[in-house]
Amino acid sequence: MASLKKIIGFLDTYLKKDDIQDSSWNGLQFEGGSQVEKVAFAVDASVESFEKAAGENADMLIVHHGQFWSSHNPSIIGWSKDRVDLLYKNNLSLYACHLPLDRHKEVGNNAELLKLLGAPIKKEFLLHKGKNVGWLGERKRAVSINEIEEKLNKSLDTKCIVLPFGKKNIKTIAVCSGGGSYGGFYEALSLKADLYITGDTAEVYYTAKDSGMNVIFAGHHATETVGLKALSKVIAKKFKIDTVFIDLPTGL
Repeated sequence: MASLKKIIGFLDTYLKKDDIQDSSWNGLQFEGGSQVEKVAFAVDASVESFEKAAGENADMLIVHHGQFWSSHNPSIIGWSKDRVDLLYKNNLSLYACHLPLDRHKEVGNNAELLKLLGAPIKKEFLLHKGKNVGWLGERKRAVSINEIEEKLNKSLDTKCIVLPFGKKNIKTIAVCSGGGSYGGFYEALSLKADLYITGDTAEVYYTAKDSGMNVIFAGHHATETVGLKALSKVIAKKFKIDTVFIDLPTGL
């Protein structure tokens, strides 16, 4: 058992939650019990993830996409009340970490994707408000895009969409989990990366083809599971408590 206060203090510091401007209200979004025996992890705050966490007897849920965003009215009414009621009823704390988890150099989504593909971080990639959200990595040995696709499909339980228009032998990989969009694609292109990987699709088919660029869209949800899984191991080891990842794939 560990105190909620100590876990929050560690997370805020370890994830450097205030180092980047974000539309998410990162940090503790709902305070449950003061003591924590089990922490659940899920990509999204939702009725389903709250119910699953409660069903796992978790005292705390850590998510990538939280309940409160700067672009959304924070009033607890309607569907929002239905969600938050579950936190009240189950005395379940909710902690959210969006961009800080994407960009974290040890357990971040992008760092974990590069580890998965055997491409250690080489440099920062894709700035947001002056801070990188992605990373560019480089493999020692070149590999085909087919091998990378198979690795992602199997490890992330996803179905990649592939634009195989670039080099046959891939070493440098630019990664932006979730929604890298056009900005990520064009920056990867300007950096002459051998491959750009992101989650959401963007209409860059002919530009990728004409410029000779490899692109893999591996799914927004799927590319944002890896950081939470890595963070769960850190929390389990640091506080000697049980953790569980709640897998709720969206197909997006």
